Amino acid sequence: MSFKLSLSVSMYVGVAGLLLTLASSAVKGAEPQVSGAQSSGAQPSESQPAGASRPNVLYIMSDDHAAHGISAYGGRFAEVAPTPNIDRLAKEGTLFSNAFCTNSICSPSRACVLTGQYDHTNGAFDLDGRVDPGKQMLAIEMGKAGYQTAMIGKWHLKAEPADFDYYCVLPGQGHYHNPEFRVRGDKPWGKNLIKFPGMHSTDAITDLTLDWLQDGWDQDKPFFLMHHYKAPHDYFDNAPRYETYLADVDIPEPETLWSRDERFGSIATRGDNDELLPHIGTSIGPRNPRRSYLGDLPKLYPNEFPADFDPKNYSAEENTRLAYNAYLKKYLRCIKGIDDNLGRLFAHLEETGQLDNTIIIYTGDQGFMLGEHDYQDKRWMYEESQRMPLLVRYPKTIPAGQKLDAIVENVDFGPTMLDFASAPIPDSVQGRSLKSMLETGQAPSDWKEEAYYRYWMHMAHHDNPAHVGIRTKTHKLIYYYGCNYDGGYQTPPGWELYDLENDPHETINLYSNPEHAGLVADLKKRLEATRQRVGDDGSHFPACEEVIQEFWDYDEDDRAKAREISHQYLKRRTAELEAGKRNVRTFHGK
Repeated sequence: MSFKLSLSVSMYVGVAGLLLTLASSAVKGAEPQVSGAQSSGAQPSESQPAGASRPNVLYIMSDDHAAHGISAYGGRFAEVAPTPNIDRLAKEGTLFSNAFCTNSICSPSRACVLTGQYDHTNGAFDLDGRVDPGKQMLAIEMGKAGYQTAMIGKWHLKAEPADFDYYCVLPGQGHYHNPEFRVRGDKPWGKNLIKFPGMHSTDAITDLTLDWLQDGWDQDKPFFLMHHYKAPHDYFDNAPRYETYLADVDIPEPETLWSRDERFGSIATRGDNDELLPHIGTSIGPRNPRRSYLGDLPKLYPNEFPADFDPKNYSAEENTRLAYNAYLKKYLRCIKGIDDNLGRLFAHLEETGQLDNTIIIYTGDQGFMLGEHDYQDKRWMYEESQRMPLLVRYPKTIPAGQKLDAIVENVDFGPTMLDFASAPIPDSVQGRSLKSMLETGQAPSDWKEEAYYRYWMHMAHHDNPAHVGIRTKTHKLIYYYGCNYDGGYQTPPGWELYDLENDPHETINLYSNPEHAGLVADLKKRLEATRQRVGDDGSHFPACEEVIQEFWDYDEDDRAKAREISHQYLKRRTAELEAGKRNVRTFHGK
């Protein structure tokens, strides 16, 4: 049997009664058909339940959970804010140290996982990204292969997740407290709501999943479940029970919060003679006058600051430290809520005998800047933002305690899940399965050597210039071409090159160092070849591509023009701020 929720009105009910109601609701259309003709593995026979022959697939994604926010990765929070339940996946499975998103922003990253395609292919370039019914590849192919499919939690892809057998998803970003969820029903998509008064979204999402596993899952089939938390997306509203967690702890700080090596960044991120330092990248402290956590957090979380707090009464260093600690404590409290709830989820799987028969994948939709370089949010191609946590547990075939450093992208997640499910991988998928790598500990001989990255949403929300680049195991080349889809709202173009072996915190840009001219030339060729390989040929936004090509060589004329663009942009941004325009539409128009 399969389940369809058929609620025509919003319901204010207790969790237990509500969830039992969900489980007994009406059927969603026809049963998914098993398609064995193209399968890469054996399909279950009619006499044997699918659930007995193939593993369940549980894909867990949190929002903005950076890898260095997980203690298994050994970051600076590992001792003060451990994550034992997530760490269990690393201890009993595999941790990937070089997993990267192809676009560090919510909707595009989710679209990459769901379709197995880069964003210029799936069309989800920015926060307006959507994947329409009929194109939700992972749900469709899992259903064809005989899996019962469910999507619970944060969806953030505009269109209805209609290709799943069951869904219960937050509208857009959703609310941390008193969350409501969109479900199937008699009304059009988005109008059928269920609500959880008095609850935190992390708890509600876990309860929904536990109920579906107990009363909604047809155990004659294996399940494919996408379990997505809103947390720890900003602003970071933890459940009240965590308010005392870390209250008396000074959170470890990154060195780059306080100082920028004069060789860090480029004219693209600093401006000519550093004139754009206040205007590129939103800040923790007072650096950015348009948006900073010092400006935002005291109003939202006054208990995290001294009584009657007024930043005028403190030094810039004191203000930055106060804002940083407020930021990280709220962020880490949200993560504590996730880890505790995963303990509940894993305990249920263990109690029902499904834990070892379930491939469990944990990740975030991208990384997050946690004060590094005095940056907040994500979007950057810098390590803390580009890197994704990726942990996979399946003890039947995946060795315990394994660490892999192959270059992995989020377009690879979907085909991996299909491969473990013995389901066909469509030709439309651009990523590759990680299954053999997970099982053998070795990457195939022809595995990619570059992770591709492109951030399109120029200067929107967090003042990040549009950029493109590649990340190898040892180096990173970033090209800030500095314009929007229409070639407009230009910021100065510039290139950055980092040696990740000798400079893991990306503090020294080597691009203009003559000693590395050969390396620059080689990496530019590899970037060009990678663009061709993934199909980002510039045809999507020709005016933008013109700017990319104009400054590709970056000769003296290009550098001179970049300096002039820097001056022009400073005048433009200063005029906007003087006019009180703090939310200008930057990623379209001139």
